[in-house]
Amino acid sequence: MSGPPGTYDRLVNSAANTAVIDVGELDLPMVEPRLELSIDERNERADAVAGEHWLARSTFGYMVLQYDDVVAVLRDKRWHSATSMIPDLMGVTDPTFRARRRTSILSAEGDEHVRLRRLVGKAFSPRSADRLRPFMRGVIDGLVDDVDDGGRCDAVAEICDPYPIPIICELLGAPPRDWQLFSRLAGDILKVFDTNLPDVLDVVMAASDELDEYTLTLIADRRSKPADDLITELIAAEEEGDRLSTEELTMMVEAVIIAGTDTTRNQLGCALAVFCDHPDQWALLAERPELAPRAVEEALRYLGAVRGTIRFASEDIEYRGVHFPKGTVMAAGIAQANVDPSVFPARRSFDITREAPARPMLTLGAGIHACLGAALARAELQEALTVLPRRMPDMRLDGDLVWKPATAAIFGPEVLPLAFTPGVGSTG
Repeated sequence: MSGPPGTYDRLVNSAANTAVIDVGELDLPMVEPRLELSIDERNERADAVAGEHWLARSTFGYMVLQYDDVVAVLRDKRWHSATSMIPDLMGVTDPTFRARRRTSILSAEGDEHVRLRRLVGKAFSPRSADRLRPFMRGVIDGLVDDVDDGGRCDAVAEICDPYPIPIICELLGAPPRDWQLFSRLAGDILKVFDTNLPDVLDVVMAASDELDEYTLTLIADRRSKPADDLITELIAAEEEGDRLSTEELTMMVEAVIIAGTDTTRNQLGCALAVFCDHPDQWALLAERPELAPRAVEEALRYLGAVRGTIRFASEDIEYRGVHFPKGTVMAAGIAQANVDPSVFPARRSFDITREAPARPMLTLGAGIHACLGAALARAELQEALTVLPRRMPDMRLDGDLVWKPATAAIFGPEVLPLAFTPGVGSTG
């Protein structure tokens, strides 16, 4: 932090007692991704800032780091989702791409967002997710079968990446022959969140066009032949005569693919990496599979694939004696909030037997934009962490663990080489 020591505290204390001060006048520390730093080093830097300040500068604007402030930003409806601003923040000027953008439930606000959540909420209930649990177990068992003979695998390529796609296809009612297509399209469309977006626009747009065509065909088929799947539920969703339009149905299907694929596979990779550092916890989970729900919550808190989210001020906002002008970009530091010592005293320890905290971890969000598919994500992770400890005992690193760069929107391992004792717990 530049400037005289104590400038920040003096200004904020003064603001709290007298007039509100503009955020631009504050002398704040800077928090930014450092690719050359390890995760532990990044944690140490963030801890140092969060321990001294509730607010910092970030790459695109500002960032809150402490639990209460992160929750306040996420729950304040004046702070709007900045998802639709990502291309602008990354400097994308291509007029064709900009003309294609449409409102998504991930970025909608106000009455439009309330309406969409109201119409689709039942389709994403815990009961709907629970219906897929036997299928989830079959998928994860099959993935372990494929690597079991050698007792070695790259968990990212052979378990984590392929795990969510069949489940999403089953959820949507897509035939098994289309799993590979969905995997490719999801991977290409998710490049929209990459920091090199200007370089991959053509790939993103081509995949989006192909998925649009596929989804419209699937919707038309379900209109004539209803089935027991999410698309049929969304077509039938109605409240006081209100229904989703075909364009909204297409948007919802694509949101499921985008939000439901990359987050789950990266979070599972994060969890496996953490368990490699805690073999006693892995062995305990094999002995006590009923701990899987707590293990999922602890893994989400300890090392979440979603490290933060971005909001912008839809109007002038005053908070804690500071004025944030309309248009201010604010990052909510979810990862740092999840280890705030005022909420999680044993914040840097990993313990799947720990009693659930009074206040929840924030990796799945809070407020109106809390993850719509949270029940599905939890079910997928719980089933994976029920099967894998039994099928892959003595799991350990078998080479160099390579993490995605700190600038990745969804964080997780890029390469995760594992070894384990093969031939244990197979149901075949």
